[in-house]
Amino acid sequence: MRLVTERAIVGGIHPYTGQEAIAAGVCAALACDDILTSTHRGHGHVLAKGVDPARLLAELAGRSTGLNGGRGGSMHAADFTLGIYGANAIVGAAGAIATGALWALRRQGGDQVGVSFFGDGAVNEGALLEAFNLAALWRVPVLFVCENNGYATTMPVESAVAGSIPARAAAFGMPTFQVDGQDVELVYEVAERAVTLARTEVTPVFLECATYRFDAHHTFERLVRTDQRPAAELASARQRDPVRIAGDRLPAVDRAAIDDEVEAVLAAAVEFALNSPHPDPAGALDHLYASGLKPRLRDGRQR
Repeated sequence: MRLVTERAIVGGIHPYTGQEAIAAGVCAALACDDILTSTHRGHGHVLAKGVDPARLLAELAGRSTGLNGGRGGSMHAADFTLGIYGANAIVGAAGAIATGALWALRRQGGDQVGVSFFGDGAVNEGALLEAFNLAALWRVPVLFVCENNGYATTMPVESAVAGSIPARAAAFGMPTFQVDGQDVELVYEVAERAVTLARTEVTPVFLECATYRFDAHHTFERLVRTDQRPAAELASARQRDPVRIAGDRLPAVDRAAIDDEVEAVLAAAVEFALNSPHPDPAGALDHLYASGLKPRLRDGRQR
């Protein structure tokens, strides 16, 4: 958060604090070559899949050493070498990307499964429901993971979603699971069952994780408004911090050693990011087209 406040990360981020057990538990159940798509709140997912924290932080800071050369920023981190086909700022869009990519890989003879993360707000998006339909029709082994944190920005889920969220996936014939998303061991146990089912039966699977984000929807909200959620609700939710739940299961000496190691990794990542150069403005139009061509002005001159 300090880098956001100091504007080293311009534009802010969507914090993942409070939901960490889901990313860690689900990604621990994946193989190295399995694929992943994510959301605007995707930092936890890509870290759990194995990206270098220093390169991710450099990406958030818009530096040329970032995962995507500083061009993707907070909401579009990707690393194809790790099967991370990108976070996505369009609500519900990542499900279709995972389904299409995995369908293509399977047609080429691959045996990967995929996971697509999304929030409760995405279950009302047509693109996600279309992905459910095609994945079920074409037997695409995608694990659709709904991180139900109770709110779509400020809209409570009970005010936006009719019926049961898992029932929507079940209507397409998918096996469905539900789990306490604050307990990483429970998440891993259920995710491992779901991933195994997807891989062996070649079928899409749905997993709803009940969770809660501890911070604002976006850091910009700290400047323009207070959190709309009841203070008592926030306080109650923080009693089930997934990091503390996991840490309390460890001997104190082991937990302290892990905390020290994490702090060292973070310090090195910050130093790497802030000491990395910004992209050269001369290359601002690079990578816009697969052909490499630059857009032309009306008189035919290349920009």
